[in-house]
Amino acid sequence: MDWLLAGLGNPGAEYARTRHNAGFWALQTFAEKAGASLRLESRWHCLAATTQNSGQQLGLCLPQDFMNRSGAPVQAMAAFYKVPAARILVIHDELDLPPGTARLKWSGGHGGHNGLRDLDRALGTRDYWRLRLGIGHPGHKDAVINYVLGAASPTDKSAIDLAIEHSLAVLPEFLHGRSDAAQKTLHSD
Repeated sequence: MDWLLAGLGNPGAEYARTRHNAGFWALQTFAEKAGASLRLESRWHCLAATTQNSGQQLGLCLPQDFMNRSGAPVQAMAAFYKVPAARILVIHDELDLPPGTARLKWSGGHGGHNGLRDLDRALGTRDYWRLRLGIGHPGHKDAVINYVLGAASPTDKSAIDLAIEHSLAVLPEFLHGRSDAAQKTLHSD
Protein backbone atom coordinates (compact mmCIF):
# COMPACT_ATOMS: atom_id res chain seq x y z
CA MET A 1 0.00 0.00 0.00
CA ASP A 2 1.50 3.33 -1.08
CA TRP A 3 -0.85 5.72 0.73
CA LEU A 4 -3.75 5.71 3.18
CA LEU A 5 -6.37 8.41 2.67
CA ALA A 6 -8.65 9.03 5.65
CA GLY A 7 -11.69 11.27 5.61
CA LEU A 8 -12.88 12.58 8.97
CA GLY A 9 -16.49 13.02 9.98
CA ASN A 10 -19.24 11.62 12.16
CA PRO A 11 -21.13 8.47 11.10
CA GLY A 12 -24.89 8.33 10.75
CA ALA A 13 -27.58 10.01 8.70
CA GLU A 14 -28.11 12.78 11.27
CA TYR A 15 -24.55 14.03 10.62
CA ALA A 16 -24.29 13.39 6.88
CA ARG A 17 -24.96 17.01 5.85
CA THR A 18 -23.03 18.73 8.66
CA ARG A 19 -19.94 20.87 8.04
CA HIS A 20 -17.87 18.58 10.28
CA ASN A 21 -18.30 15.87 7.63
CA ALA A 22 -16.41 17.69 4.87
CA GLY A 23 -13.67 15.04 5.10
CA PHE A 24 -16.27 12.31 4.54
CA TRP A 25 -17.67 14.22 1.55
CA ALA A 26 -14.24 14.46 -0.07
CA LEU A 27 -13.27 10.82 0.42
CA GLN A 28 -16.70 9.59 -0.72
CA THR A 29 -16.37 11.72 -3.87
CA PHE A 30 -12.88 10.33 -4.49
CA ALA A 31 -14.07 6.73 -3.98
CA GLU A 32 -16.99 7.26 -6.35
CA LYS A 33 -14.74 8.71 -9.07
CA ALA A 34 -12.27 5.83 -8.58
CA GLY A 35 -15.05 3.22 -8.75
CA ALA A 36 -14.14 2.00 -5.24
CA SER A 37 -16.87 0.59 -3.01
CA LEU A 38 -16.49 1.60 0.61
CA ARG A 39 -17.56 -1.31 2.84
CA LEU A 40 -17.71 -1.70 6.60
CA GLU A 41 -14.56 -3.38 7.91
CA SER A 42 -15.32 -4.31 11.51
CA ARG A 43 -11.67 -5.16 12.28
CA TRP A 44 -10.77 -1.50 11.71
CA HIS A 45 -14.17 0.01 12.55
CA CYS A 46 -14.26 2.03 9.35
CA LEU A 47 -15.74 2.07 5.90
CA ALA A 48 -12.79 0.98 3.80
CA ALA A 49 -11.70 0.25 0.25
CA THR A 50 -8.53 -0.17 -1.75
CA THR A 51 -8.04 1.32 -5.18
CA GLN A 52 -5.41 2.41 -7.70
CA ASN A 53 -4.77 6.00 -8.72
CA SER A 54 -2.06 6.94 -11.19
CA GLY A 55 -0.17 3.75 -10.45
CA GLN A 56 -0.40 4.18 -6.68
CA GLN A 57 -2.08 1.59 -4.44
CA LEU A 58 -4.36 3.46 -2.04
CA GLY A 59 -6.28 2.54 1.07
CA LEU A 60 -9.41 4.57 1.83
CA CYS A 61 -10.76 4.91 5.37
CA LEU A 62 -13.88 6.58 6.81
CA PRO A 63 -13.77 5.97 10.59
CA GLN A 64 -17.12 4.86 11.97
CA ASP A 65 -16.52 6.18 15.48
CA PHE A 66 -17.37 9.77 16.28
CA MET A 67 -14.92 12.47 15.26
CA ASN A 68 -13.11 12.55 18.62
CA ARG A 69 -12.38 8.81 18.23
CA SER A 70 -11.09 8.83 14.65
CA GLY A 71 -7.55 7.81 15.51
CA ALA A 72 -7.93 4.11 16.28
CA PRO A 73 -9.60 3.15 12.97
CA VAL A 74 -7.01 5.06 10.90
CA GLN A 75 -4.12 3.65 12.93
CA ALA A 76 -5.48 0.09 12.68
CA MET A 77 -5.85 0.21 8.91
CA ALA A 78 -2.44 1.86 8.51
CA ALA A 79 -0.83 -0.82 10.69
CA PHE A 80 -2.49 -3.64 8.73
CA TYR A 81 -1.18 -2.30 5.41
CA LYS A 82 2.14 -1.15 6.93
CA VAL A 83 1.60 2.46 5.87
CA PRO A 84 3.82 4.84 7.85
CA ALA A 85 2.28 8.04 9.22
CA ALA A 86 4.22 10.09 6.64
CA ARG A 87 2.17 8.34 3.91
CA ILE A 88 -1.23 9.11 5.46
CA LEU A 89 -3.36 11.94 4.07
CA VAL A 90 -6.10 13.02 6.49
CA ILE A 91 -8.94 15.04 4.94
CA HIS A 92 -10.85 17.23 7.39
CA ASP A 93 -12.95 20.35 7.86
CA GLU A 94 -11.11 23.55 8.79
CA LEU A 95 -12.76 26.43 10.66
CA ASP A 96 -9.88 28.82 9.94
CA LEU A 97 -10.38 28.72 6.16
CA PRO A 98 -13.38 30.13 4.28
CA PRO A 99 -15.68 27.77 2.36
CA GLY A 100 -14.23 27.06 -1.06
CA THR A 101 -10.64 26.99 0.19
CA ALA A 102 -8.49 23.86 0.42
CA ARG A 103 -4.93 23.58 1.68
CA LEU A 104 -2.44 20.74 1.82
CA LYS A 105 -0.32 20.80 4.95
CA TRP A 106 2.47 18.64 6.34
CA SER A 107 2.43 18.02 10.09
CA GLY A 108 1.53 20.65 12.69
CA GLY A 109 -0.81 21.02 15.62
CA HIS A 110 -4.43 19.98 15.87
CA GLY A 111 -5.73 23.56 16.19
CA GLY A 112 -8.50 22.40 18.52
CA HIS A 113 -9.81 19.85 15.99
CA ASN A 114 -10.82 16.80 18.04
CA GLY A 115 -10.35 14.38 15.15
CA LEU A 116 -6.76 15.51 14.61
CA ARG A 117 -6.11 15.50 18.35
CA ASP A 118 -7.18 11.83 18.51
CA LEU A 119 -5.15 10.96 15.41
CA ASP A 120 -2.03 12.53 16.92
CA ARG A 121 -2.52 10.35 20.00
CA ALA A 122 -3.29 7.13 18.08
CA LEU A 123 -0.46 7.53 15.56
CA GLY A 124 2.00 8.78 18.17
CA THR A 125 3.02 11.63 15.88
CA ARG A 126 1.80 14.81 14.19
CA ASP A 127 3.89 14.03 11.14
CA TYR A 128 1.26 13.15 8.55
CA TRP A 129 -0.32 15.06 5.68
CA ARG A 130 -3.58 16.97 6.01
CA LEU A 131 -5.97 18.22 3.37
CA ARG A 132 -7.80 21.06 5.08
CA LEU A 133 -11.22 21.93 3.64
CA GLY A 134 -12.46 25.37 4.66
CA ILE A 135 -15.91 25.55 6.22
CA GLY A 136 -15.61 29.08 7.64
CA HIS A 137 -15.98 30.22 11.24
CA PRO A 138 -19.20 31.28 13.00
CA GLY A 139 -17.45 34.34 14.44
CA HIS A 140 -17.42 33.39 18.11
CA LYS A 141 -15.84 30.39 19.86
CA ASP A 142 -19.04 29.66 21.81
CA ALA A 143 -20.90 29.06 18.55
CA VAL A 144 -18.39 26.57 17.09
CA ILE A 145 -20.02 23.30 18.21
CA ASN A 146 -23.44 24.16 16.81
CA TYR A 147 -21.81 25.54 13.68
CA VAL A 148 -19.72 22.48 12.80
CA LEU A 149 -22.64 20.18 13.63
CA GLY A 150 -25.00 22.25 11.48
CA ALA A 151 -25.70 21.89 7.78
CA ALA A 152 -23.78 24.13 5.42
CA SER A 153 -25.84 26.69 3.52
CA PRO A 154 -26.37 25.84 -0.17
CA THR A 155 -23.82 28.53 -1.12
CA ASP A 156 -21.22 27.22 1.32
CA LYS A 157 -21.87 23.60 0.31
CA SER A 158 -21.32 24.49 -3.37
CA ALA A 159 -18.07 26.27 -2.45
CA ILE A 160 -16.87 23.27 -0.38
CA ASP A 161 -17.77 20.88 -3.22
CA LEU A 162 -15.72 23.03 -5.63
CA ALA A 163 -12.75 22.95 -3.23
CA ILE A 164 -13.08 19.17 -3.09
CA GLU A 165 -12.98 18.99 -6.91
CA HIS A 166 -9.86 21.19 -7.02
CA SER A 167 -8.24 19.03 -4.32
CA LEU A 168 -8.94 15.80 -6.16
CA ALA A 169 -7.51 17.28 -9.36
CA VAL A 170 -4.08 17.77 -7.72
CA LEU A 171 -4.14 14.46 -5.85
CA PRO A 172 -2.24 12.42 -8.51
CA GLU A 173 0.62 14.93 -8.47
CA PHE A 174 0.67 14.91 -4.68
CA LEU A 175 0.64 11.09 -4.47
CA HIS A 176 3.67 10.92 -6.77
CA GLY A 177 5.77 12.99 -4.37
CA ARG A 178 5.31 16.36 -6.03
CA SER A 179 3.70 17.94 -2.96
CA ASP A 180 5.22 21.38 -3.64
CA ALA A 181 3.66 21.53 -7.12
CA ALA A 182 0.34 20.19 -5.83
CA GLN A 183 0.31 22.78 -3.05
CA LYS A 184 1.19 25.59 -5.46
CA THR A 185 -1.66 24.65 -7.81
CA LEU A 186 -4.22 24.09 -5.04
CA HIS A 187 -3.28 27.13 -3.02
CA SER A 188 -3.55 29.43 -6.04
CA ASP A 189 -7.21 28.44 -6.62
